[in-house]
Parts: sequence; structure tokens; C-alpha cells
Amino acid sequence: MSDSGLRLAAEARGAARPGGSPSQAFLRRFRRHPLALVSLLVLLLLGAASASAPLVEQAFGFTAEDIDLLARSAPPSAKHPLGTDELGRDLLLRLLHGGRVSLLVGLSAALVSATIGTALGLLAGYLGGRVDALLMRLADSVIALPLLPLLIVLAAVDLTKLGLSPELANASSTNLWRIVLIVSLVGWTTTARLVRGTVLSLRAREYVRAAEALGAGPARILWRHILPNALSPVIVATTLSIGNVILLESVLSFLGLGIQPPLPSWGNMLTGAQETLWSAPMLAVWPGLLIFVTVIAANFLGDGLQDALDPRTERR
Repeated sequence: MSDSGLRLAAEARGAARPGGSPSQAFLRRFRRHPLALVSLLVLLLLGAASASAPLVEQAFGFTAEDIDLLARSAPPSAKHPLGTDELGRDLLLRLLHGGRVSLLVGLSAALVSATIGTALGLLAGYLGGRVDALLMRLADSVIALPLLPLLIVLAAVDLTKLGLSPELANASSTNLWRIVLIVSLVGWTTTARLVRGTVLSLRAREYVRAAEALGAGPARILWRHILPNALSPVIVATTLSIGNVILLESVLSFLGLGIQPPLPSWGNMLTGAQETLWSAPMLAVWPGLLIFVTVIAANFLGDGLQDALDPRTERR
């Protein structure tokens, strides 16, 4: 048998060996990234710990909002494992509830941004022409805007001037979802550009042309043939954007324009710790550390997913 025949036979045996399915190949490539695996574990632990906040409150016998002015900025103890804040509230419970808010905002805004970006990227890449030019110029315009000043202006808008009742405008849930909406309106551009580039490549593939020849409409082609093959960059971009959203929420909350007390978030906990930074520095260290760890873990996870979803990684 010739060298080329031996090579083809070896490739056929490699393709037919157990563990050769796409999902198993993805897991095999992902396991080669220890930092991504550790990051995934860290994010799961943070999510589980934040979700267990009500159970921890029941075990402690008090809530994160219980104020004890006689125990302000107390050091760690058996009753308060991480000490108390400037109002005597348990710091551990505040961090857990703050994690629920910060992680919810990060995940929700990332998913909404990915949905908007995917839809616009699909339309721009598949329809092309004026639609593509219009949507991409819109994306360029959003990218050109100064992000932080724009977010500050949008977050400072008085919702009562938009017709909402004062009770609804000042509700904690309204505050939270307003931040999600604001960040989503400016965070879709990266996903849209990635999806558009992928669709431009997929549009010329044989199976797409075959579907068009068989009479499939644009909606069916986009949903059944193009979108499943364009999900890899969407997943990576969504994962990477979670950390950025948490940072933006923390900045807005730190400036007093994000999540408003008494609803805790890691950002507004940093705001509350400003006045006691020298006398009780751990009030700022703990939320700052959790923000840092979450952002770094999300970025490492995104890098690992990017390599794991790319079959060329295994060949390299």
C-alpha cells in the first residue's frame, strides 16, 4: 500500500475510534485547558453559594438586612464569619446576596446582548446589501460612542419622567432590569460582527445552496442550517461578556447609578465601604476580590471554550 493509502487508512481509523463524536472531541479539547476547568468550577461554586443565601440566613437565624449598630465593622467571629459592615449587617450574607444580583445582571445582560447581536448578525450576513450596510453602520456608531459616559447618562434618567409611577420607578427589581437593558443596548455589537462574519462564510456552503435549491425560505435556512453552525462564536462572546457586564454594573453601582440599596450588589458594597476604607479595609477587599475572581474566571472560561469549539486546535 502506498504512503497516501496508509495515511488515509490511519485517518479513517482515527475518525472511527471511540470518542470521535463532536461532543466528545469538544470535551477532550476542553479538558486540555486546566485554567478553563478551574474557572468553570469557580463560577459554579460562586453561583451555588449565592443561590444558597436564603438557606444560610435560616442557619444563622438572621438576615442580611438586620442592623446591629452596636456591632458595626466587627471583626470575624463565630456569629459573623467575615465580620459586619458599617451598619452592623453580616458581611457574608451581604456578599452572598450581592453575588445573586451581580451574577444575575451579568448573565442576563450577556444573554440579551447575545440574542440581539445574533439576530442582527444573521440578518446582516444573510441578506447582505443595504440591510448589511445599515446594520453594520449602526454597530459602528454604537462602538464609536464613549461607553462609560453613555451608560452614566442612561442610568441617570429619571424613570418617572418616562411615565412610570414613583413606586415602580424606585423598585429594586426595576433598578436591576434597567441596568440589564442599558448594558444590553450597547453590548450587542461584538456578537453581531462575529455572527455576520460566520454567516458570510456559511452562506456559500453546499448545504445552504442545496436548501435554497429545494425551495427553503430564508427563515428556515437561517434557523435550521446557518444558526446551529454559527453558535460557536456566540457562546464564546457571551461567556467573555459576562465579566465585562459585571464590571460595568460594579462601576455604575460604585458611582451610585446602578443597583440601589438596600438591595446589595458587589458594586454598591464597595461604595458603602469608602468611608471605612482605613478603619475596616476588608469591607472593600471582599467584594473587590469577588469581582476580580469572577471576571478573571469568565475570561479564562471563554478562552477555553474558544479553543475547545475550534476543531483546528486538536490538529495544532
